[in-house]
Amino acid sequence: MTRVWKWNRPVTVREVLEDLQRERSIAYTTVMTVLDNLHQKGWVRREAEGRAYRYEAVSTRPAYAAALMNDAWSQSDNPAAALVAFFGMMSEEQRQALRDAIRIAQGPETAEPRTGDQAPGRNAGQNESRNPGRNPDSTPSADGR
Repeated sequence: MTRVWKWNRPVTVREVLEDLQRERSIAYTTVMTVLDNLHQKGWVRREAEGRAYRYEAVSTRPAYAAALMNDAWSQSDNPAAALVAFFGMMSEEQRQALRDAIRIAQGPETAEPRTGDQAPGRNAGQNESRNPGRNPDSTPSADGR
């Protein structure tokens, strides 16, 4: 899949083979079998071109990674504990990427009217549950972060 994603276009067995052979010796039939297996599993689609096929990824690499993570998480009998353990394995850079992804997934925040007894930026404690890991009293920058 890495080679198919790398080119980001339909590729032949021969193209993948030649690319792989720059690094190691590998047989044409091995590459053909792997691409055929990926096709049978639904990860690539193929279109006949003469006597050969051109293979193309069905999904992007990020979508594939997300599907793997979702599958692994859904297998847990305690999803919250699995997430805590996963977050504990993350580097600071990965945790920042997660924070950025959460902000993107949540979309632009809407302004909420404040009432007399509530602290600024809070609406009866609801902001904390909608914006995990975010300081509810912080003001977003111009780009919404």
